[in-house]
Amino acid sequence: MKFVGAHVSAAGGVCQAVIRAHQLKATAFALFTKNQRQWQAATLQGDMIEKFRRACDEYGYSARQILPHGSYLINLGHPLTDALEKSRNAFIDEIHRCEQLGLSLLNFHPGSHLLQMEESLCLARIAESINIALERTTGVTLVIENTAGQGSNLGFTFGHLAAIIDGIEDKNRVGVCLDTCHAFVAGYDLRTEEHCRQTFQSFDDIVGFGYLRAMHLNDAKSGFNSRLDRHHSLGEGNIGKTAFSYIMRDVRFDNIPLILETINPDIWAEEIAWLKSQQHSAQ
Repeated sequence: MKFVGAHVSAAGGVCQAVIRAHQLKATAFALFTKNQRQWQAATLQGDMIEKFRRACDEYGYSARQILPHGSYLINLGHPLTDALEKSRNAFIDEIHRCEQLGLSLLNFHPGSHLLQMEESLCLARIAESINIALERTTGVTLVIENTAGQGSNLGFTFGHLAAIIDGIEDKNRVGVCLDTCHAFVAGYDLRTEEHCRQTFQSFDDIVGFGYLRAMHLNDAKSGFNSRLDRHHSLGEGNIGKTAFSYIMRDVRFDNIPLILETINPDIWAEEIAWLKSQQHSAQ
């Protein structure tokens, strides 16, 4: 079964995200559990937690269909000790918020070396940060998102993801979220079915489908191998619709959240309906 949805707003409280996903006829959704561009956040109150859990029950969303996204400020590979500690504490706080809401996944961007340390050392530092977070939390799988490779961001190659996972002690609580836009602009072609076969085979060879916990389904405004992170609506960018149809027909992408972060929320319901229609299209 495919779980398809979008990254919906949690404005008005996290329970509102559930309602917005239901209105889209989504079978999955993503959300921020706090303001993604601020370090501090109000504590989740008991009544809001209860409203969220009740809404999930009412509209039929289990934890495996929900993909919370971590703050953009967090850099688990930061070269400076104080800033690294600040990121690690914020990351652990985000995991605790997921625990409170009864969620089992947390999607996050791995980190950046900021041109101040070797790539390999930064990847090892990211793994160390994840190990610390896992030691201090329970029940939440930490889902590393591949990046576009803008600036000094790491995680744009499958090798980076594999290196981080290799350094993690409890591999049962780590996974990967593949973003199609990020993969494409980082040099993994998806424009034809053959390109899809090659790219996903490469992912399986280097990382392994056993670690795939989620996907972000985004077309790309920017060009192939450009390392520029610019999302677009499905079929309107440089990837085209073939990849998304391919993903919907491939059982390797079953039972994980498949989340739109495309640029026009007004057509999310249409995009979700189109994705669902592809599940039974001709092979």
